[in-house]
Amino acid sequence: MKIIRIFGIRRFIVAAALVLGFVSPAFANTSVIVNPDGKVTYLDTLGETDALGTSNSLATGINDAGQVVGSSYIGNGSTHAFITGPNGSGISDLGTLGGDYSRAYGINDAGRVVGQSGTENESLHAFITGSNGVGMTDLGTLGGSESFASGINAAGRVVGSSAIESGLYHAFITGPGGVGMTDLGTLGGDVSHATGINDAGQVVGYSETGNDSYHAFITGPNGAGMTDLGVLPPGTSSYAFAINAVGQVVGNSYYWDYWDYGEDVADAFITGPDGVGMTGLGTLAGHFASATGINDAGQVVGDSMTGHVIQHAFITGPNGEGMTDLNSFAELPNGAIFVSAEGINNLGQVIATTVPEPASCALMLAGLGLVGIMARRRKVAENNARTR
Repeated sequence: MKIIRIFGIRRFIVAAALVLGFVSPAFANTSVIVNPDGKVTYLDTLGETDALGTSNSLATGINDAGQVVGSSYIGNGSTHAFITGPNGSGISDLGTLGGDYSRAYGINDAGRVVGQSGTENESLHAFITGSNGVGMTDLGTLGGSESFASGINAAGRVVGSSAIESGLYHAFITGPGGVGMTDLGTLGGDVSHATGINDAGQVVGYSETGNDSYHAFITGPNGAGMTDLGVLPPGTSSYAFAINAVGQVVGNSYYWDYWDYGEDVADAFITGPDGVGMTGLGTLAGHFASATGINDAGQVVGDSMTGHVIQHAFITGPNGEGMTDLNSFAELPNGAIFVSAEGINNLGQVIATTVPEPASCALMLAGLGLVGIMARRRKVAENNARTR
């Protein structure tokens, strides 16, 4: 079972659009499970609405029982981490470490959840729960003031990123059950982030290199060593977001295209077992794609621009073969569309985010696509700046 996380080039597109005023109060996102038969299960939220009258939630992880984790708006400007029952049934608030905020990013098959929460002293710390989301334990930091957990394997080894004493962020791994936090180092630069882990303890993520670019990495079992996965030509940077049982890694490789687009151009990728070899998955006819989840059969999910501004979720066949628009696989009512897919389990259940697309809102959606592009670039810049 593989765990995913959404740091780096992930973004909460609809939230960004709401903040920048491109959409109306009725334009709310919904997280769903897309089942292998094409049927859609809508996930509950924690019930509160924000100042614009929307009730937003974002699903970010799923296990093989179909338990989903993520975060949901609860009012007063705060979000809380949640967990569902099997196959997305029901929803439970996981609470916090004493602060006002929490988000869940990963879950294993025992239902142990990891993420980030505010503490009583207003710090933000990584957490782990017990089985089925019961209880929340502070994982501490690597000496700095902040940490977040992005993935967990069957043994309860947790990965994520933590500020160190200098204020820079380094990837970490814990021992079984979340005990102890070990610095994984970098690829020669100052900053690294861990985004996923498999049951062998192979960790993936991205790290600053000695030439100031960011490259995807994979480690050996239990976090031993860090290997640069390189880039897809003509890429200058790459990011790894998920890994499956045999060590196939997915993410994206991108570069700045000044002449044709004047912005980032990226190709989703998959590797062979143990991170060997990087193969481009292409895009849905746009210029940017990112792979965010993979199961043990090598089915990959993520999102891609379909033109210059419109973004759709995608799914592939085994071993990354054949990128298919998720909107052609499952149909939503009232013209809604799948804009992103954040994870897939070994049953082929996909967690995805949807937004409405009434015919009268085509121009608004063009604005939303532009927001997605801006938010993606801003997220990378903010993430890299805050970790220095």
